[in-house]
Amino acid sequence: MAGDRRSDRNNGGEGSSNAGTGLSREDLMAIATIFATTAPRTRAAAVLRMKQIALDNQSRTIRRFRSQLATERRGLATMKKELEDTQVALEASHKVIAGLTEIGLSMSKKIEKMKVKKQQAKASHVECHQKFQARIQEAEDSMQAQHLIIEALVEDKDSILQTIQGLQEANYASAPFDDE
Repeated sequence: MAGDRRSDRNNGGEGSSNAGTGLSREDLMAIATIFATTAPRTRAAAVLRMKQIALDNQSRTIRRFRSQLATERRGLATMKKELEDTQVALEASHKVIAGLTEIGLSMSKKIEKMKVKKQQAKASHVECHQKFQARIQEAEDSMQAQHLIIEALVEDKDSILQTIQGLQEANYASAPFDDE
């Protein structure tokens, strides 16, 4: 027991490993027990037992590393599959973006054509409106001229009628003198 406490202090407490041999505290304790209980055995048998324990430890370490390696490989395989899926999705996205870009360019061209047609229609409408306004103005001017002509004719008619009436009156007025 006293020896156990000394070895605890020397090994840094429970569960620490011996850096030189790669053996854990429990393994060293087992080796110490073997030496203590196997006094009649030879030193060679104890050395063989120590080597066996070291090999067992190495085997456990190798199994643990193989297990970790298998886990890492599975993780890498999963990551590879996810990467491939992401790559496929990315390529599909690029195709969709290219398609949408093409559609957008086509729509832009159509919009530009529609704007040109709209401007042409507007220009045509303005031109027609101006021609129509010119015709209306021409018709109004013609009507005003005709109205002035009619007024002049009416004035001439009134003047002629007054002249005729004046002549008739003069004719009738001079007639009584002729009869005398």
